[in-house]
Amino acid sequence: MPTERAGYTVTMFLIDVSSSMGNIRAVEVENADKSSRTIEMTNLEWSLQYVKLKIQEMIFNGRKTDQCGVIIFGSEGIRSLQHLLCLVLKPEADTNNRLNTTNDGYESVVEYIPIAQPNARTLAKIDALQASNTSGDPIDALIVGIDSQTRYLGNKKWTRKIVIVTDGESPIEVEDWEATVEKMDELGVTLTVVGVDFDDNELPYTEPNKSNIKSVNENFYKELTSAMQSGVVGTCAYAIREATAPEVKIVKSTLVGTQLRIGDIDARSDEAIELPVKMSKCTALARPKTWKKFTLMQKTKTGENQMEVDEPEANFDPDKPAVYSQVKMKTEYVVEPEEDEDEDKETVKSEDIDGDVKMKQENDDDTVNLLDGKPAATQLPSKESATYIDKEDLIRGFKYGSTYAPCPDGQFPKLQTHKGIDVISFFPAKTFRRELAMGELSYVWADPNRPVEQVALSSIVQAMHERRLMAIGRLVTRDDMDPKMGVLAPIMFDGVDCLLWIPAPFADDVRKYTFASLDKLVNKKGEILTKHPYLPTQEQLEAMDKFVDAMDLMDAGEKTEYGDRYPWFDTRESYNPAIHRVKQAMFHCAVVKDIVEYPVPPPHPETIKYFDPPKRVLKRARDAVEEFPKKVAKAKREDYARVAEDEDDEMLLLDRKQPASSRTQSQMNIVQGESSSSAHAKVGAAKAKEGSETEDDDDEEEMLLDKKKTPPAAPASSSRDPLPTPARSLSPQIDAGRAPGRIIGNTYPLKDFKKNIARGDLVTKAVEDLAAVITEVVMKPFATRRTDEMLECMSFLRGTCLVEDEIDAWNAFIRDLKEKCLTKPGNPHFWEKIQGVGRELSLINKQEAKKQGGDSDVTENEAVEFIS
Repeated sequence: MPTERAGYTVTMFLIDVSSSMGNIRAVEVENADKSSRTIEMTNLEWSLQYVKLKIQEMIFNGRKTDQCGVIIFGSEGIRSLQHLLCLVLKPEADTNNRLNTTNDGYESVVEYIPIAQPNARTLAKIDALQASNTSGDPIDALIVGIDSQTRYLGNKKWTRKIVIVTDGESPIEVEDWEATVEKMDELGVTLTVVGVDFDDNELPYTEPNKSNIKSVNENFYKELTSAMQSGVVGTCAYAIREATAPEVKIVKSTLVGTQLRIGDIDARSDEAIELPVKMSKCTALARPKTWKKFTLMQKTKTGENQMEVDEPEANFDPDKPAVYSQVKMKTEYVVEPEEDEDEDKETVKSEDIDGDVKMKQENDDDTVNLLDGKPAATQLPSKESATYIDKEDLIRGFKYGSTYAPCPDGQFPKLQTHKGIDVISFFPAKTFRRELAMGELSYVWADPNRPVEQVALSSIVQAMHERRLMAIGRLVTRDDMDPKMGVLAPIMFDGVDCLLWIPAPFADDVRKYTFASLDKLVNKKGEILTKHPYLPTQEQLEAMDKFVDAMDLMDAGEKTEYGDRYPWFDTRESYNPAIHRVKQAMFHCAVVKDIVEYPVPPPHPETIKYFDPPKRVLKRARDAVEEFPKKVAKAKREDYARVAEDEDDEMLLLDRKQPASSRTQSQMNIVQGESSSSAHAKVGAAKAKEGSETEDDDDEEEMLLDKKKTPPAAPASSSRDPLPTPARSLSPQIDAGRAPGRIIGNTYPLKDFKKNIARGDLVTKAVEDLAAVITEVVMKPFATRRTDEMLECMSFLRGTCLVEDEIDAWNAFIRDLKEKCLTKPGNPHFWEKIQGVGRELSLINKQEAKKQGGDSDVTENEAVEFIS
């Protein structure tokens, strides 16, 4: 689908109001419950639905550069109702058309609505159209429409469209129509002919008992449009259906200039690259139209003046005119003394005009404007006890953790940034996690007017593509604006290479939630279990594989001409019902005159076609479900407790319980084995013996985590606190970063190591895992941020290896770490830090080992030479 510039379009609607358009027809209307009924209307009323739908689209988009005009042909001129209405609503409008006043001919053609941005008034004028008692020539109207567009646009490079709505029953003067086609092609006009009951193979539809003049006119329209560079003929029924169908409009995005930088331009300009580039949108987020709140108002007369009074709906007088008025929001800040022992404690509230509390915060001394607070369902204070204060008397505050930081100036100093995209690093494309791609995508092009920069950017793109790399980028849209992080992916189109900017979250914005493994259980001793009630059997795994394969949608679509099947789901044809259904309802209310008589029809089939899964997949999945193993009888709680006792009172890690209110710490304790598993198992067995005999089968199964416990009440804040402190929310679970089979995590390695060493039975395993973690962290990008932490881990690890007789493990670790640090790409900077510490982090020699009762094959000279 070719792209077009959004807006900058003038559409001329040429509407046939000849006498034949007043013929009555029966139209089948579908109700919301999918039932249908037949109503009667004229051909003109029916065809005008298409015109109003297209004009509503322009109003809906709200672009000032999306304009239209209406010309009617077959009008009775000055005596027509249309013309009289045109004089009333638009006195300055032309009474006929300009060509008629300057040249002979072009009768019965009226410039009904001049070219302008459409609004609700435009729809009202179109609703007033009625069929006349004469006929008009559509070619005359076409020439007048071309002339109107040309006079309005002049030499502007706007898109020109003309739509003819007719029933084809009026005579047409077909002489010299080729010259009209040449003129439209010269101006780049797109012509669409919407015919009432025209034959259409796509619908399909063929009108029975068609008149000779209509058959001739249909053939002429097809010949006319086929001779043009851009022309089409269709039937009105199909046009109305397609006008209500959801669509994704592809438009051209404006190019925005910026800079692409690789390296430090200021410090190392000879090694850095800076290219002028252009950015344009690749995708744009679509949202439903926002709603406005209206309230019922009633006009009452007071003396000679008329005023609006807001009254309850029940007190409205039906004899008085009632109107609706838009509600405007107003914010007020209230200080209310609380009814407790502390009389000095106050509450700051903000309310709108409807009385909804927007924010609430406890305050001691200073009043803080909580502009980033969330709505709180709290009853408003009474006007007698409350004190209303001005916004100027408040200090703006920003939430920082569990407190608020005051900002008297309204904004903290911003980070000094420079416009452009800075490439931070490159990484393999296969390691990019798809869920980190967030927000709207943008293209990064080379400047079209700079061939040298185009070659440079193309070289970067091709190099990234060949090596299958992506880049981490830092985008600043304008100087001193907040930076945005994202990735740059190489894109190679036919004849042009570019980068794709993909927004990504900052590291602090990503929350990792860990869950116990579903297919691997490890007990307290570190042993991996292969059989357990929690572990699936091979039969269950095979049944689930068959079920997943049966739900494959790649071969569930329509058949091709070769007998193969298309995929069932296509993201390009999957529309958001929240957007298009609301839009359909809004458009329908503006098309019909009575919403009660003509309710909103059901959603368009294209909107809901993916709501129901294909029958082919349902049938195939039903057979796979029947192969599932039968449900196993629920084991009693005492059986689970007995499993723990059989393992020498070492309860499984997955069976550990923790309260939901302290989930972060308790889940870490599960993996690290801090809780007393034997006591937990014995207590669980005792409780199970008491209640298992009377336990109901309908009770919930024992979950992996205990039910939530009520958190202890937070202590009252001191009256000397300078700022209010909101209630502390539950912290999210922190990912310990443990690789499979390890007891030391990458997040808090030293903390994990100390806890495992304190237990005394996993020293060797803890030493091996901590050594592996240190090596991993040091070899990763941005390792300099954790240099001091890793040095501290190494110092503690070396001392532990001396005391616990793990000397060989330390010497092997430090030799391996030195080799990896000094081998490219490596991390020579970290090894320099180790050398700065000196002998305390070198190899353990014989003398050191002998003092602790151990043994080593390293001499003192070797240890000194190793570190130097």
